[in-house]
Amino acid sequence: MLDRRKSELRALIIYWSKTGNTEKVAEAISRGMRKESVDLTICKADEAEQEDFFDYDLVCIGSPSYEFLPAPPVINLLKQKLALYRGKGYIKPSSPKVLGRNAIIFCTYSGPHTGKDEATTAGKYMRQFLEHLGFNVKAEWYVIGEFHGSEELSTKGRLGDIRGRPNQEDLAKVESDTVEVVRSLMN
Repeated sequence: MLDRRKSELRALIIYWSKTGNTEKVAEAISRGMRKESVDLTICKADEAEQEDFFDYDLVCIGSPSYEFLPAPPVINLLKQKLALYRGKGYIKPSSPKVLGRNAIIFCTYSGPHTGKDEATTAGKYMRQFLEHLGFNVKAEWYVIGEFHGSEELSTKGRLGDIRGRPNQEDLAKVESDTVEVVRSLMN
């Protein structure tokens, strides 16, 4: 556990969003962190090349699920960072945990065919990257999001009518869960 005051916890939220679903989740996470006075940086994946994950106590990475994987801008960033950190010798056999380095993974999905299973591979992809660096993944969240551009896929899929998701209730849960994770790091 971190021996820090609230104002000393540094967090980074990186996300990519085409339709706004993942951006809404990223903003809910940021609201939860601000409630706990976290020193926060939030940026889109294509703006995060210069961010050093090891400068932060908590790194949050989010993407929609695209064909069972994170969106290409997130994959590209993760591959770039993997090469950088491998070159610096940060990736070691057995992926030992790095004290004080934590992560949250979040993934939005509509799951019209097989539900949440369409997103878990995307979440696990992002998780594995951070675990290879030794980050302790504190949470892995899957949030339902409307399938924009197809009423059929937003109403007749396995999850039923998901229009308007993530909704206020979904986002309030993300915000609350974020507060819980941050508090667990402070104790």
